[in-house]
Amino acid sequence: MPPPVFRFAPSPNGFLHLGHARSALLNFDLARQSGGRLLLRIEDIDTTRCRPEYEQAIYEDLAWLGLTWEEPVRRQSEHLALYREAVDRLMREGLLYPAFESRAEIARLVDAKDRAGPWPRDPDGAPVYPGTGRHLAIDERDRSLSSGAPYALRLDMDAAAARADPLFWTERGAGPGGETGQVPAKPEQWGDVILARKDTPTSYHLSVVIDDALQGITDVVRGQDLFWATGVHRLLQELLGLPQPVYRHHGLVLDEAGQKLSKSTRSTALRDLRAGGTTPAQVRRLVGINPA
Repeated sequence: MPPPVFRFAPSPNGFLHLGHARSALLNFDLARQSGGRLLLRIEDIDTTRCRPEYEQAIYEDLAWLGLTWEEPVRRQSEHLALYREAVDRLMREGLLYPAFESRAEIARLVDAKDRAGPWPRDPDGAPVYPGTGRHLAIDERDRSLSSGAPYALRLDMDAAAARADPLFWTERGAGPGGETGQVPAKPEQWGDVILARKDTPTSYHLSVVIDDALQGITDVVRGQDLFWATGVHRLLQELLGLPQPVYRHHGLVLDEAGQKLSKSTRSTALRDLRAGGTTPAQVRRLVGINPA
C-alpha cells in the first residue's frame, strides 16, 4: 500500500499565525509518524490579497518551525486553466448559472425575505443566497453577459444534489459538535455556492477538491471551521468523479475573546513571536502539541 499523503495549504494573504502553526505541525507530525509524505500547496487564487512577500514568509515560518516538505510546491495561480476546464464541464452539464447581483443587492434581497420570516443561514452564519439568478430569463441573462457585467458562477444546488446519492465522509478527527466516523454530507446547507467568477475561474471549494485529487492527497487535516464545508467538497468530488480523502478536523486556536484567530492578529503572528524570542518548542506548547 502506498504511503499516506498529507498537505498544508495556506493562502499568502497575510502572515501565518498560531492557528496555522497548529495545522501545519499536525500534518507534519502525522506524515512522519505514518511514514507518509507532506506536500505544501500555496492557495493564491485571490490575486487582490495574495502577495509574494507573504508567500516568502510562509516558507520562512514553516522552516523555522522545523517542517520539511516535498518539492516542487504547487501554486494554484499556475493552474487556472485546469480549474476552468472543470467549470466548463459543470456548465455543459447545466449545473452552473451566472448570478449578477452585487453584495449590496443580495443583502437587500435577504432583508426583504427576513421580514417575511427568518431566512436560512449557512453553517458560517451568512445568509444563504436567495437563488434569484437561477430564475433569470435566458434572454435577460444573455444581455447581461453581452454587456460585460460582473457575475458569479453559482452551483445549482438542487440540480447537483439530485445527481448524487446520499453522501458521507470518513472523519477521523471531530466536528464542532463531536461528529466523527461516517458523517453525512449536507451540501444543501450552503445553498447555491459560488464556484467561479467572471475574472477568477475558480473558488476555494472547486480548486481544493481538484488539487487534492491531482496531488493524491489521502488525508486532509484542517481546522474545524471547515468541517461543514466538507459537504460541498464531497458533492463536487462526486460530480467530477474525483476520489475522496479521509478527513481529520482539529480544534482551533482561539484568542482571549474565544474567537478564531485572523491574520490581522499580530500578537499571534509567527514572525512576531519569533522576533520576540519565542522558540519552536514553545510554539508547539502554545498550540497544544507535544514537542517533536
